Amino acid sequence: MKTVMIDEPFKIHVGETDMLKPGEGEALLKVMYGGICGADVASYIGNQPFTTYPRIPGHEFSAQIVSVPENDRGLKAGDIVTANPYFNCGECYSCRRGFVNCCTDNQTMGVQRDGAFREYIVMPLERIYNGKGLSAKELALVEPFTISYHALHRAEVKPGDNVLIVGAGPIGLFALIAAKAQGAKVYSADILPGRLEKALHFGADGVINSKEKDIREEAMRITGGNGFDVCVEACGQSVTFLSCIDCAAFAANIILIGNGKKETTFLHSVLLKKELNVFGSRNSYPRDFRAVIDLIASGEINVLDMVSDIYPIERADEAFKALADNDGSLAKVLINIGDK
Repeated sequence: MKTVMIDEPFKIHVGETDMLKPGEGEALLKVMYGGICGADVASYIGNQPFTTYPRIPGHEFSAQIVSVPENDRGLKAGDIVTANPYFNCGECYSCRRGFVNCCTDNQTMGVQRDGAFREYIVMPLERIYNGKGLSAKELALVEPFTISYHALHRAEVKPGDNVLIVGAGPIGLFALIAAKAQGAKVYSADILPGRLEKALHFGADGVINSKEKDIREEAMRITGGNGFDVCVEACGQSVTFLSCIDCAAFAANIILIGNGKKETTFLHSVLLKKELNVFGSRNSYPRDFRAVIDLIASGEINVLDMVSDIYPIERADEAFKALADNDGSLAKVLINIGDK
């Protein structure tokens, strides 16, 4: 079967690998679309500390069930589905307490184990989610949406809250959609006008170009000097985390989604003074997958507007290079793996 393989940083090819056979309790899936995540790009450029090579990337995907054992999940051959790609050990302290999203031995497809960018994969039944009639393209966007959905629920966003999302890339845009779904008034900040236009398209109540305007001054102007009830960091940069602290109201919640790779230095007494709640967020829960599928199926949002481009699997190398060189104009890029 055709398979995308990252041999080493900046070296990627589409080759042939052996067909997989499902084991007990597993279904055989024909992969249809795969979304390229920032983690996949990091593996491609050699900036992902958990990746070993060679590695098959991909953990955002949709697929059609080829074969499936009898089950009580309503899954049958021919169904278009998506799946939870975070494999947890089930035995560590986090897993025993139900925090399977932050298993201490977490193995995410495409990072610590081979991923979905190949024509067929096998998946345990309990990780597969019925697509409820959504298209294969829509289902390939479910996993990244769950990342933001999970984070916004950790931040306990309430109807009427003023929410600032710093970063209007795909995860920031999904966070915007999630916050709006929870009844919040949402503002997006970014340095790229194209991304801010996307934020307005997805329902932002306002935007801040933080390259042209002082983000804290704008935050105070928008909130009447109070600051935001919830600030979402969706870039993984030191400066954007500090901006969240500056823009937060007293007793506000700050949620970190962006995966930072540099140390951040700040006077921590500001957290005490403002009594800020700072949350980290990692992966998502099975309930987040179900909720996001239902949200998309409701027809209230069109997640396909998130897609900037689709490449055939034979041109996967071009897709990865495009995202590695992304000037911010690209949102989600999909690879057509098996949709003819």
